[in-house]
Amino acid sequence: MTPLVDAARTIADSVLFPAALDVDRTGTIPDSHWQALADAGLYGIAAPAALGGPGLQLPDLIAILENVAGGCLATAFTWVQHHGALASLSASTNTALRDELVPGLIAGRIRAGVAFAGAVPIPPRMNAQRIPDGWRLSGHAPFVSGWGIIDVLQVSAVDADTGDIIAGIVPAGGTPGITDVTAQPLFVADATRTVSLDVDGLVIADERIVSRVTRAEFMANQNFGSRLNGTLPIGVTLRCAQQLDAAGRTDAAAAITADADAVRERLDSGLAESTMLLQARAEGAALAVRAASAVVANAGGAALLRSSPAQLLARNATFTLVAASRPELKKSLVEQFSRSRG
Repeated sequence: MTPLVDAARTIADSVLFPAALDVDRTGTIPDSHWQALADAGLYGIAAPAALGGPGLQLPDLIAILENVAGGCLATAFTWVQHHGALASLSASTNTALRDELVPGLIAGRIRAGVAFAGAVPIPPRMNAQRIPDGWRLSGHAPFVSGWGIIDVLQVSAVDADTGDIIAGIVPAGGTPGITDVTAQPLFVADATRTVSLDVDGLVIADERIVSRVTRAEFMANQNFGSRLNGTLPIGVTLRCAQQLDAAGRTDAAAAITADADAVRERLDSGLAESTMLLQARAEGAALAVRAASAVVANAGGAALLRSSPAQLLARNATFTLVAASRPELKKSLVEQFSRSRG
């Protein structure tokens, strides 16, 4: 493991988790969280070494994401979107845009978010029309996290003529063509500042386009993103195991940790096959719910107090059931939770 993994673990244990209840209560992530991640070099983890990033191998990247997710889920979910945009820009053939933004993204001086969900469904929620020197977007992005926190947003839309997926960078806030921004109050991780966006006539010039890919290529990239999202329930699960271990439930903690390790292996094995990956993601989310339930049960009635980490972990686990979900993932989870154990 690299020093960045150790840094992520230290920040999660000493900065993020001790403040997680306050973040949940106030609905605000302090700027000091972002600064701690930036100072540790954790804003650039998705960038290759050739562009000034650490060039991490997948196990280290996964370990970092799991640690941050186990520290503060709201912080992790907002911050993980940044790496989707950074990875896309790092691989972009638009070298001028890449060279303009990537150094600031790596340093954490520029914070990025993504809005790709509008391009995933068929028919798409977000469409792109070719115009001279650019693209005009229209449609709806149902969940965009980090509004008011991020500086730039990578928006994906479907070219109505070819079915290709267009991704471009726009300022996050006050952009002509974003006609409505509606807050989406959440019962957990509300500090992610999640909104929905309505778009009508959002123009993205060619020089701000990150990529144009086929739908097959786009969905392949989504598979990798889905693997990264699989770190969220594992991070919550491992934090639950730590809580149980600290309470003297060492056998329970060890069993949950072993289950998390097994799910992680299945997530990695599923990188090349989306059906396997989504099944493993469902197993991870179900494990997080089970682990959090063990923490609640062990804490007893005190777990119902707003001051208890147990109730926050239980709600965090629920969040992982639906975050970055897909119909197949939803189906698998419903089947798991409704299946008779008799």
